[in-house]
Amino acid sequence: MAMTMHVNIVSAEEEIFSQTATFLLARSTEGELGVLPRHVPLLAQLQPGEVMVRDESGEDLYYYVSGGLVEVQPHVVTVLADTAVRARDLDEAAAREAKARAEEALRERSAEMDYARAQAELAEAAAQLRAIDKLRRRTGGSR
Repeated sequence: MAMTMHVNIVSAEEEIFSQTATFLLARSTEGELGVLPRHVPLLAQLQPGEVMVRDESGEDLYYYVSGGLVEVQPHVVTVLADTAVRARDLDEAAAREAKARAEEALRERSAEMDYARAQAELAEAAAQLRAIDKLRRRTGGSR
């Protein structure tokens, strides 16, 4: 029997995932972070993007987080994000629209525009589109 750890993925609105797993992969601000059971404790800031969890059956499950934190303990991993969504539930049209709005706001650079907010929205929309693209490639084009 494979060693496991308990993984929680939590957004501001709800708990998205809570079960045992054998592996977690996420992108922190310092680079990719792979976590196996009994990993050394750590706390890391996450970049917007994909989190992959391998469940006990060996199935890889994909989630999108808007950034946040990951806390790793030897037997428990918790991902805390403002937004967390199952990757298959991402709305590609909405992400493309948000990206276009943010790019337009950055091009206009009007006085009332919040430049940092526009950059953050652009980064989040681009991360969602990358997650959608990765999922599409893994599933052979279908979502």
